[in-house]
Amino acid sequence: MHLIIKASGEGAGQVSHLLAKNPNNLYDRTDKGVRVRMVYTKAGEQETEVLIHAEPDPVDLVRGTPDGYDITQYINDREFVTSSLFCSYIRSALGTALNGKPKEDYTQWVDHVFELELTFGPVASDLPDRVVEELFSALGYDVAMERGESAYSFDLKNRSTVRHITLRGKQTIQQALRQLFLLIPVLDNYKHYFISEDEIDKIIRYGEGWLDTHPLKELIVRRTLHFAELIRTYERKHGALIVEDAGTVQARMTDGNRERPLNSESETLGHDGAGEDRAAETKAETDMDTTDTDTAELSSDTAPVRLNELRYRAITDIVASLPNKRRIVDMGAGEGKLSARLAYIPGVEMIAAVEPSGQSRLRAKERFARLQDRAGVKAVPEAMLGSLFYFDEQMQHMDVMILCEVIEHVEEYRLDRIMDTILNEYRPEVLLVTTPNKEYNEVYEMEQKQLRHQDHRFEWTREQFSMRCAQWAEKGDYAYGISGIGEHKEGFGQPTQLVKFSRRKEEQA
Repeated sequence: MHLIIKASGEGAGQVSHLLAKNPNNLYDRTDKGVRVRMVYTKAGEQETEVLIHAEPDPVDLVRGTPDGYDITQYINDREFVTSSLFCSYIRSALGTALNGKPKEDYTQWVDHVFELELTFGPVASDLPDRVVEELFSALGYDVAMERGESAYSFDLKNRSTVRHITLRGKQTIQQALRQLFLLIPVLDNYKHYFISEDEIDKIIRYGEGWLDTHPLKELIVRRTLHFAELIRTYERKHGALIVEDAGTVQARMTDGNRERPLNSESETLGHDGAGEDRAAETKAETDMDTTDTDTAELSSDTAPVRLNELRYRAITDIVASLPNKRRIVDMGAGEGKLSARLAYIPGVEMIAAVEPSGQSRLRAKERFARLQDRAGVKAVPEAMLGSLFYFDEQMQHMDVMILCEVIEHVEEYRLDRIMDTILNEYRPEVLLVTTPNKEYNEVYEMEQKQLRHQDHRFEWTREQFSMRCAQWAEKGDYAYGISGIGEHKEGFGQPTQLVKFSRRKEEQA
């Protein structure tokens, strides 16, 4: 990952003094498994260009940590994209410029406006191009983005979600860096450290002089602070975050599978907020009421409800209404939030919360431990290692099996075999499956080819989903019914699709 700063015109040669780095010396530091290098590719009075490059050692980063045993630590992209991690890597190298405190002879250049070109990447962002552009164009930059073209021999994505961004405009070095250090984590929507009230101080410090007038201030603040409690603290100290128009609400798009939501708990792999991209969920927070699990409408009198909450309610309502629900499998259970809710349903005696991620299972176990001896709990779930890709005889002949926001994370060509295993070998009495409705993406003003989450392998329209459900039900000898979850929009349906497969009565008899 890298950042290139190019200054041209009057005083360009002074940039090296503002950065406090001699163009004739290579800056090369390694700290905590990350090598940071800073080199001037041009160093003249009319043009200066400097490259800041960070290269982490992925093994060294997790060696000796509690997460070191989890294989997902070795296959994610967090350490290799331009994110809050990258900003922390290069902060010490750019500390003088960020603080605006060069040697006394050069202090007059701190407020000098340079002709700048800033290039950084790769950026893995769930925000659409138009929102990325607005984040920077509102600051006076011309924005250019490049995506890598991918050539595969099989049907996958033909266009990379990763972007390299170039900004061109007039700005001081200090202000440009402060803007990047605040907005790069907003793009990535990922923080590698504990988010506390110190983050509010960072917003004020780095956002001084430009954030208050930015049209996407709400998006910036919410994605920086993540948690509702911190956002309320910010609003108490610095005034309410006001959405300028509906488009701003719809633009608040965030990570659904690995994100930290706008509440008091973080969510990771599994269906704990996963599957449905927070592009949709954040919009849903504004548009949804608590009056119905299938439809929800905007209400100024009722606190908004996240789409993920509506999914949980819909599923628990269905399970509660079933005559047979003693044994339940929550497949792809993540941190166990849905399983914990199922534990309160009368008639439930056993819940298997199946999840492949070791870190998510550990958090699920901690969650389930808190259910012990709690009033109203009928069955404490058990966190189990498992996957859709491996047959497990323990999963056979259950009363209920649930795949909540799971199937869209599987390659489409594998699904028929997986559903064949579930319906013809596991043979649950009832199978519940939820997945995004692709048609509804237009309501969120998403780009045509954009998926709600970067890990989604596909998203289906209502017609596509219905057709596949009919095929699976026929082969498995199941009856089925499809419904929706979330606010209904004429012509687009609801954001989430839900199917209930029921084993034929004659076989049950």
